[in-house]
Amino acid sequence: MHIHYNLDNFEAVNPVVTIGTFDGVHLGHREVISALKQISFLSGGDSVVFTFEPHPRIVVSPGEDSLRLLSTKDEKIKLMEEIGIDHLVIYPFTIEFSKLPYNEFVTKILVGKMKISGLVVGYDHRFGQGRQGDFSSLELLSREMNFKVEQLSELLVDSKVVSSTKIRLALEAGDISKANHFLGYRYSLSGKVIEGKQLGRKLGFPTANIETSDSHKLVPGDGVYAVFVQTRGELFKGMLNVGFRPTVNYNADHKSIEVHIFDFESDIYNSDITLYFVMKIRDEQKFGGIVELQEQLVKDRIMALSILSKEDLEQI
Repeated sequence: MHIHYNLDNFEAVNPVVTIGTFDGVHLGHREVISALKQISFLSGGDSVVFTFEPHPRIVVSPGEDSLRLLSTKDEKIKLMEEIGIDHLVIYPFTIEFSKLPYNEFVTKILVGKMKISGLVVGYDHRFGQGRQGDFSSLELLSREMNFKVEQLSELLVDSKVVSSTKIRLALEAGDISKANHFLGYRYSLSGKVIEGKQLGRKLGFPTANIETSDSHKLVPGDGVYAVFVQTRGELFKGMLNVGFRPTVNYNADHKSIEVHIFDFESDIYNSDITLYFVMKIRDEQKFGGIVELQEQLVKDRIMALSILSKEDLEQI
């Protein structure tokens, strides 16, 4: 897969393009990309996904702090690479670009710079300044500019339309099974292990405190989770606590993210770490004392191990 951060030297064979933010690269997105690959293959052209960095809402509404992303730029690249497209364009989204009318975006960028032969869009795709461009607009332009355009119907999973918004809501509610089902893979968080207060060590359950690599990355709702943990090239089982930390930190909504890795004693401060969410065990709760908390942590460990023993590690 070729990655392009601008279009100065873009070259592709009869490119067939799809456009979007593709946050999460979920099953609905994959349906669009699958059609893109099939159409480009049948036409003898290259498949091209055109996306943006940063997310448009960060640029258009800089004062807004509610944006939570399912995938970081690096995660999106990895997911696109796994799908197997030919080209990924990560176009710089700026205020100037946001003001570009939809017809100029098509004529100047898609046709003028990329020389597209085809365009594949989702059922609700809108684009250009004020999202004024729609499928009808594209059909008119395609006849003028001599490229083909195809619109796909929505993907239904369990009779429900798959969307990034629904996946975010599921994660915020701690419904990991639903989120993973709609994503088509296990939701993950990546970051660095930072120094904590070492309270877990005193309880016999040492934890690694995690700071995410992107402050907009969505952290699932508060509670205890069964997770797989990847660090230093190895995969482990663990249980994770997500809670509210009143002190300012880099994580979205100032969440504390602490993972206890089973049968693990190495010092991993400053190491890269990735957490793969499998299932929520329970809500966060207050305890009457340390003994009561320790007893609950033992139960959490047993539950987490039981859940993780039924999971296929090869899916990671």
